[in-house]
Amino acid sequence: MKHTTEIHRINELLKLNEEKSAFLDDSVSHNPVEHYYSASIFEREQAAIFRRLPQPLVHSSELKEPGAFLRRTLAGLPLLITRDADGHVHVFLNVCRHRGTRLVDEQSGCKHRFTCPYHAWTWDNRGELIGVPHQKLGFPDLDRAQHGLKRLGCSEFGGWLWVNPAGEEAPDIPAFLQDYAPDFSWFGGESLQLLHVEEQTREVNWKLLVEGGIEAYHFRVAHRNTIAPYFFDNLSSYESSGPHLRSILAKRSMADLRTQAEADWQLRDHAQVVYTLFPTTQLLVQSDHIGWVHFEPLSASSTRMRLCTLVPANRVETDKDLAHWAKNHAITVKTLSEDFEIGESIQQGLRSGANEALNFGRFEGALAVFNQQISDRLSPE
Repeated sequence: MKHTTEIHRINELLKLNEEKSAFLDDSVSHNPVEHYYSASIFEREQAAIFRRLPQPLVHSSELKEPGAFLRRTLAGLPLLITRDADGHVHVFLNVCRHRGTRLVDEQSGCKHRFTCPYHAWTWDNRGELIGVPHQKLGFPDLDRAQHGLKRLGCSEFGGWLWVNPAGEEAPDIPAFLQDYAPDFSWFGGESLQLLHVEEQTREVNWKLLVEGGIEAYHFRVAHRNTIAPYFFDNLSSYESSGPHLRSILAKRSMADLRTQAEADWQLRDHAQVVYTLFPTTQLLVQSDHIGWVHFEPLSASSTRMRLCTLVPANRVETDKDLAHWAKNHAITVKTLSEDFEIGESIQQGLRSGANEALNFGRFEGALAVFNQQISDRLSPE
């Protein structure tokens, strides 16, 4: 983010605070409750969104060393992610090309070859088939080159590994991120290290979870025991670039900037900047670290979340630093869990008949923009 943009956004929020107003859209909006529980809509989302758009599935620090591998899932696809001896990253379907067995059971580790537990067909970490027991007898015409692991396209950008679930083509991430691509340098994604991870599975539609992270209207009540005292009540702004959102949630300390020179203003010190990277990733940019939330929709009413804390790689040496990061991770998890519990409560009442649609106020405009992006992709071409 350019410093001129930081100054503009801070001035915008300070003015709204002085006026006792909020960042407002022109009108209220609505989203039918069916969108949050319909199995058929979820299937369309799976086909048109989750299996079509690139997603930042792994931080590069999770896969630092040659031979490192990880097992993940994306849109129901079982994945094996490797880094070879030359430092290149590969993403494969974690499926044996002989009889379809899951090839790797371990969640992570370091290996240069992978042997199927069923019949011992073996591949190297570049996906090439290198071993078939009794090949001459049982498979005399087998072309090993045609039986490499099934590959998906991937790109490393901004500190993350982005996976293309739609095929083998490497995704153009700067083009996908549009105006927000340069911001990955602003918040230093490549200089971070993954330090803490917590996984949760909740009985709630994925959209309700994303929506909870892009408005500050709920802070005063829902987060009164965690982060609300640090933030202005219902003071935030948002903008969009392509399908993505950048939301700025103002902290009370922003008021102190009125007596400081604009040249010294640093947005990260006085706000939480939330990047909602469509469809299922949120980056919570704090003053000295980043919270990374990846939502994995499992069904119309179930979502797995991976809650991560990324910290500067040069600040993980001392006990003081480690205690600081552990405390911040715990606060993030507790705060997000408050949102998730409310999301589950909403999910339980969706079919009750109390509401035909959920209502988004003029200061909840980011939710309308987010849901419109989904609707546009589900509409017949």
